[in-house]
Amino acid sequence: MVRIEEPRFPIFVCTKNMHPDLQIRLDRTAKLPLAEQIRASISRTIEAGLLAPGTRLPSWQDLAAQLGVARGTVQAAYERLCDAQMIETFGAGGTRVAPRPRVVATQAQAPQLGAFMRAYEEMNAGPAIFQLGIPAFEGLPEQLFARARSSNLLKTGCLSSLLYPDPRGEFELRREIAGYLSIARNVHCYPEQIFITSGYSAGLGLALRVLGLEGRKVWMEEPGFMVTRKGLELARLNIVPVPVDAEGLNVGYGIENAADAALAVVTPGQQAPLGSTLSLRRRLQLLEWAASSHAWIIEDDYLGELQLQGRPAPALASLDEGKRVIHIGSFSKTISPGLRLGFVVAPNELANAFAEVAATLAPAPSPVIQLATAQFMRDGHYIRRVRRLKRLYSAQRDALCEQLRMRDAEWVNAGLAVLLRLPDGAPDVRIVREAMTVGMAPSPLSVWFATPSWTLPGLLLGVATAPEQHLATSCQRLFEIIDRYR
Repeated sequence: MVRIEEPRFPIFVCTKNMHPDLQIRLDRTAKLPLAEQIRASISRTIEAGLLAPGTRLPSWQDLAAQLGVARGTVQAAYERLCDAQMIETFGAGGTRVAPRPRVVATQAQAPQLGAFMRAYEEMNAGPAIFQLGIPAFEGLPEQLFARARSSNLLKTGCLSSLLYPDPRGEFELRREIAGYLSIARNVHCYPEQIFITSGYSAGLGLALRVLGLEGRKVWMEEPGFMVTRKGLELARLNIVPVPVDAEGLNVGYGIENAADAALAVVTPGQQAPLGSTLSLRRRLQLLEWAASSHAWIIEDDYLGELQLQGRPAPALASLDEGKRVIHIGSFSKTISPGLRLGFVVAPNELANAFAEVAATLAPAPSPVIQLATAQFMRDGHYIRRVRRLKRLYSAQRDALCEQLRMRDAEWVNAGLAVLLRLPDGAPDVRIVREAMTVGMAPSPLSVWFATPSWTLPGLLLGVATAPEQHLATSCQRLFEIIDRYR
């Protein structure tokens, strides 16, 4: 790759037989002659050890054409390099780097991950016992899904493959999702309101781009999902932590402390991580605030219908009649996070804005996986899978709770997890890191908090990844670790 630096518009060009580590920078406004600039660039690269002895350089005719300079300019640079015994010419054998004392190539230090990405990697390590956010280890619909995917290859491989797919997502999948939401979540919408995304995070990013609320206040559940919090920060929103209790988000607290917020992000079905359901009284209060303040609500329906106790609460969007609530769902917990497949239901007022952003900045993922998911749903496999998972998870949760009762532990059910209480000041992060060395990956409750004074220690034990046959041994190992930190 050769880089030519013009006064205002740098140009990048590729040269035949050019070594990727050779970079030539030309500044036509500099007083230094172009031949000397070429010589200096090549010389620095050789001295740094990035071009090994014997490496072939482009001919001076080719290099001159690519750089847009006279042939004599490059020829003069090569002659000076030959005089300095840095390159050699071999006629038909080309121009090559001359033998030199061995030099260790200097390489820039690899970029280091920040605190958020380190925590993100720890959160997604595994799979392991008690890990949150992924389905059961066993029972993934691999054969059924493979069959559905292969049957759609012909459909996407003919004339349709010559066209750009719909950036909103395949209509077949959007139609299936609309039908499913009307039955399972009491959300009645048109396929034209649904936008297919690469999971929840992509749906959140799409919604934040459409809303364009930079600099405005946003209500964020405390404790809440760190990925959501980071996304709001990157969107340059001013986060107002709002506490969560047994009735879910404390809407009154939010109104009292930030009534002028432009957005609220909530998990009303089963709050993450505490598991409480937003009460009807607070749902109505939240919707009334949004309507009167012209604010928006993003509903993260991350567990959807996977309610293990009683009937799942209807989605918040079902009470809104498509006005102020943006509903986000995904297939990560019900099929697999490896699909990277989710969806957004946009209010009618924002549907066109969502379509424009999807078309230009955030198009839907591969049509092949979308069509396979649509057939999986159309054939009834998806509903059967959700029902089977609920039975499996209920049994695993009950078995886990029995193990905790035997140890006189303090715990509460929290969605698809059991929240194990720890004494004040207990180092839940250190406990989790030690547990990971023996194949367990519970989530430390403290990392879900952004307000230090509100932080509580605890361990979130995922029930989806807690097979009954391993529970006794896993709990014994976990409590041995906890006891060392008491």
